[in-house]
Amino acid sequence: MVKLLDGKALAAKIEADLSQRVEKIKQNTGRTPILATILVGDDGASATYVRMKGNACRRVGMDSLKIELPQSTTTEQLLAEIEKLNQNPDVHGILLQHPVPEQIDERACFDAIDIKKDVDGVTCLGFGRMSMGESAYGSATPQGIMTLLQDNGIEIAGKHTVVVGRSAILGKPMAMMLLQANATVTICHSRTQNLAELVKQADIIVGAVGRAELIQHDWIKQGAVVVDAGFHPRDGGGVGDIDLKNIEQKASAYTPVPGGVGPMTITTLIRQTVEAAEKALSA
Repeated sequence: MVKLLDGKALAAKIEADLSQRVEKIKQNTGRTPILATILVGDDGASATYVRMKGNACRRVGMDSLKIELPQSTTTEQLLAEIEKLNQNPDVHGILLQHPVPEQIDERACFDAIDIKKDVDGVTCLGFGRMSMGESAYGSATPQGIMTLLQDNGIEIAGKHTVVVGRSAILGKPMAMMLLQANATVTICHSRTQNLAELVKQADIIVGAVGRAELIQHDWIKQGAVVVDAGFHPRDGGGVGDIDLKNIEQKASAYTPVPGGVGPMTITTLIRQTVEAAEKALSA
């Protein structure tokens, strides 16, 4: 029987635990964990994501500090805002919402975030530490996927995993996390030749390429675990990076779109902020 990898249900379970941990922090220290979110410009989708993250903070009893900057913001101005948050002892996690306007050096701004507050796992230092098996907060979406796989008892060690996508905050860290879990990992992308043949070899396939239904149903091996990290709005809902129509006939387990990976991304961000607060307030 095919297993539904229900991110929405697991996220609710994790949030219930986080609520208790936040309450304990408040009782022991008299302080509330705070996630600072920085939104630059007027991108509608980004504003929605920031709002969803603020709502998640409230659900577990945390506070969120929302910084909104105009479309004309320069790299220097954004770096100055990040530095203020780095120096603020009341802020335990910092999220810079991607993407930022094109005149800003996004990588420089990501890397300016204090490693102790990099709860979204976006710094080069955090990625390097994670890749080397050292302590770091993992990039939120791949870390959420790992939690979803592990909680559902999906065997990863020794399996051939194909990650389709190579972004700095999804495809690359996803591959490193699977490698750390002893999978054999192939990284593909939109320019990979013979993509279908490579996907057909996958025991676990992760769609993270950012193109609607690029990965076809008939590419998927019988019994594969199918993880779709994409979301593309369509009339009446949305689709992912993988054609999930009739996926129950092919996969042994799969993430629905929506309700699979998405809820785990936000919950992972909140969980890592709570961990950062626990570390900072026990120091």
